Amino acid sequence: MMTKTNAMADLKLKIVGQKIKVASIEETMSGFQNYGVKTLLVVCLLVASLHVSAQKVAVLDAFSKNNIDESILDPNNLKQPEDFAYELKQTVIAAGKEKTTVATYDPSNPKEKQWTVVSIEGKSPSKSEINSFRKNQNQPDDASKIDDASYEIEKQTSDQLVISYKVDPGTVAKKAAFLKDCRSYMTINLRSKKLEQIQALNEKPVKIAILKADKLDLTLKYTWNDQAKRYVTTTSNLGIQAKFLGQSADIQTISEYSNYTKK
Repeated sequence: MMTKTNAMADLKLKIVGQKIKVASIEETMSGFQNYGVKTLLVVCLLVASLHVSAQKVAVLDAFSKNNIDESILDPNNLKQPEDFAYELKQTVIAAGKEKTTVATYDPSNPKEKQWTVVSIEGKSPSKSEINSFRKNQNQPDDASKIDDASYEIEKQTSDQLVISYKVDPGTVAKKAAFLKDCRSYMTINLRSKKLEQIQALNEKPVKIAILKADKLDLTLKYTWNDQAKRYVTTTSNLGIQAKFLGQSADIQTISEYSNYTKK
């Protein structure tokens, strides 16, 4: 749970002058009550905004004290680099069967051919298998942002700092609605000052496509790439314990990324 990211919106108060007029007792009391309600709402908003600030400030303070680059809090900085080629080995385990696909990504190729499927289970892929793989890989990037009010410091030792957060529900795409019910845990190595992994766990049962998942566990591991001057993904491990039509439908997808090359 690699933008770091949202800034707290300023709360602007505008006082509008009004003409003084003689009012009845009823009008005066009504006006006072309305004023009281509005004032209370303003106070609540101020308190809420201070809480949002405090949540993120505590995390940023921990980053500053440990010389951690806060840019890792921006999800855009943890996406796969668009100007690097790399290799992918993906293994899907479901219904007691295992399927391994080896593929390469090259951004210098035309968009529809940026992914090349080398093999599936050690054999040459069919045209339909290639098209299916490319369709799955060419999904639009998730544009969700972090909810500043959700930040928490989970653990800090001499070796590790673990923070958690949730996505802003208003920024989540419909197809990824299940992310609203997940909390992400970011682990940072305090000795190397580098991000190690982000793990997303569901807080309650979620619906993913046609599956109802009781448990979702997505762990992304990262490494710093000196050539790219950014983090790149090394492994992605997605485990889903779900049911379909009352039957167990557990799925595990393990993706391994390697040989990043500038294009």
